[in-house]
Amino acid sequence: MKRTFAIILAAVAATALFGALVYVVLVVAQVSEPVAATVYGLTPRRLWATAAAAVALVGVVIGGLALARSASRFGTTSGRLGAIVARAAGLIAVVNGGLNLAMANGGPGTGNGVVGGAAAFVVGWIAATVGASALARSRRAKLEAGR
Repeated sequence: MKRTFAIILAAVAATALFGALVYVVLVVAQVSEPVAATVYGLTPRRLWATAAAAVALVGVVIGGLALARSASRFGTTSGRLGAIVARAAGLIAVVNGGLNLAMANGGPGTGNGVVGGAAAFVVGWIAATVGASALARSRRAKLEAGR
């Protein structure tokens, strides 16, 4: 029961932190105010932002798997490729999310993909960090195995 409560509390805290980080990115990009005319449907910029956010999310998943594998008993090289892929995917998402935010000429609801761009920016940094951590762990494990 305590473990379930801790997992739920961690999920709520992570969601709140993600929302706060996206809001901070929107404020820094000066696009935090919604516009009066809301655009519905998929626009090219929304598609671009969604694709960047998806790449970032895939990077986080691959980085998490690489982080778990780099400490496993199956060898030191099993997590290295995943770590590199996660880091690259994270950096690609950060660049695309940042470009999307830089090109936006309105806030959320304008069809510019502002929220998706901010999400890609934040989750991309998370993916790059997890990938870098997995890469460092695989290097450390490789050095320890070489002794």
